[in-house]
Amino acid sequence: MASAAEQLAANMSFSAFKRATELQQRILFTLGVLIIYRLGTFVPIPGIDPAAFANAFNSQTQGLLGMFNMFSGGAVERMAIFALNVMPYISASIIIQLMTAVSPKLEKLKKEGGEQGRKQINQYTRYLTVLLATFQAYGIAVSLEASPGVVIDPGWFFRISTVITLVGGTMFLMWLGERITARGIGNGASLIIFAGIIAVLPRGLFQTLNLGRVGELNVFEVLLLLAIAVSVIVFIVFIERSQRRLLIQYPKRQMGNRMTGGESSFLPLKLNTSGVIPPIFASSLLLLPVTVMGFASAGSNAPDWLQTVVVMLQHGQPLFMVMYAALIIFFCFFYTSVVFNPEDTAENLRKHGGFIPGIRPGKRTAEYIDYVLTRLTVIGAVYLTIVCLLPEFLIASMNAPYYLGGTSLLIVVSVTMDTVGQIQSHLLSQQYEGLLKKTRLRGKGRGAR
Repeated sequence: MASAAEQLAANMSFSAFKRATELQQRILFTLGVLIIYRLGTFVPIPGIDPAAFANAFNSQTQGLLGMFNMFSGGAVERMAIFALNVMPYISASIIIQLMTAVSPKLEKLKKEGGEQGRKQINQYTRYLTVLLATFQAYGIAVSLEASPGVVIDPGWFFRISTVITLVGGTMFLMWLGERITARGIGNGASLIIFAGIIAVLPRGLFQTLNLGRVGELNVFEVLLLLAIAVSVIVFIVFIERSQRRLLIQYPKRQMGNRMTGGESSFLPLKLNTSGVIPPIFASSLLLLPVTVMGFASAGSNAPDWLQTVVVMLQHGQPLFMVMYAALIIFFCFFYTSVVFNPEDTAENLRKHGGFIPGIRPGKRTAEYIDYVLTRLTVIGAVYLTIVCLLPEFLIASMNAPYYLGGTSLLIVVSVTMDTVGQIQSHLLSQQYEGLLKKTRLRGKGRGAR
């Protein structure tokens, strides 16, 4: 027998979507914000020579700078006002979460501060975003000046104007992302990155097919790349939907002359609890030194060791693979520990009388949940490493565009699944409200009789 929620979900259709006016407004608002974002990726910062910058950028498109250009929807290759994208905001969010985990004051503010505490933590995140964006923008300004002919009039005026422009663009995107989360559908920051990747994916597909047309790739290699992309998508969907469900039992209780309770439920633990955060944060952490070194190595006076390091940080190179994999694994464990606290979960179960069969409530339950979660995180870290690095390695070895690589597909598929899930939740909520209204009207009708 299907549950009420399953029956409602089965009845969701286009007519149900037409009746959900609030959901339509949220979707239209989200699309409007994303259009504004895409327009901003074509507005260049002042003071640079576009032709000279294009030459300097094209010499580094296969490195992390090219990956960041993919995340920003092509804003980096045009050195647009949104070139930094929301990466400083994401980095600041994770740093604040780390500080919350290690700082008793911030932890108390998060747990006991309520809505006011959450607003205060968000304010700290904004301040740190400004600081990180300023640091990255200044590094980009200096590295642009180090590349011959890119900056029309080098000097402090160019550096200050570049910092103000790029920081302002990042803060505007941060605000747009918060507006999407509050008034739109889905997670704002993730959708902005998603929109950037989607904008450049057709170019990657066209470039791959064009390489096959001109003979740089044979038909088998082109089909292999497309097969890898499809296989990665299927693998991502399978893992992202996988979860370990821990059985939770609630004891029976005497309520007057009746016995209540004795029910059981499940505590779902996702196989990949950290989501897409580890590869995004690993990329943003590697970006700044690579960007600065890359533009600095373009100069005629660049030392040999600097050029060697830049080459070693290209796609498919051992140093890039090792550093990227290490950062992904580290942030898998770190972010999982931030978003899921076994001790808090065990305490909540104990307060509500729930327990895991065979495990004593309290400390033993927390240890058992941590035991299961650690092993799930190992699997999730291996999964993310394989998805992000294996396709990148194959694509780099074939000298093909990496827009169809694992990192981009992981973000696109995960954000799509999350957004579709939120749309279904809104439709389900709409149907529940309609069902409640019908029940009230029937009750009033019977009362009138």
